[in-house]
Amino acid sequence: MSDKKIKNIFVQGPVNASFVGESIASHSTKTNIGAHQIFLGQVRRDEIGGKFVEAIEYTAFEELALDKMDAIREDTFAKYPLICMHIYHSLGIVKAGEICLFVFTSSAHRKSAIDACAEVVERIKKELPIWGKELFGDDTHQWKENN
Repeated sequence: MSDKKIKNIFVQGPVNASFVGESIASHSTKTNIGAHQIFLGQVRRDEIGGKFVEAIEYTAFEELALDKMDAIREDTFAKYPLICMHIYHSLGIVKAGEICLFVFTSSAHRKSAIDACAEVVERIKKELPIWGKELFGDDTHQWKENN
């Protein structure tokens, strides 16, 4: 049995912009890093059927999602020479304009950070059991596959 601790990627509600800034600032002491790549997913105020999306309510099969994210993390570190990687995904209600996904990769050189970040974002969208329910101002909703 492994004592490995799986990192929790989930946060309740939106990812706060000040948290993103603090995360970046906290890496200034890691002088072996030469590049950071950041992806921020934001809830869009799409118009669907004449109604506007006011928010998305995110749900997940958390245990499975965390296990799958751990495998993605291991694959990514094996493939790219990353120094660190951080992922945060919202659960619960996130309003239009707020951040729902934060992926942050760091490496000595830009290509690794850029490529790893892009791959992780695509794998999160394709492989993690996370769903979003679009909420409209009139209390109706529509399920949206993944995030």
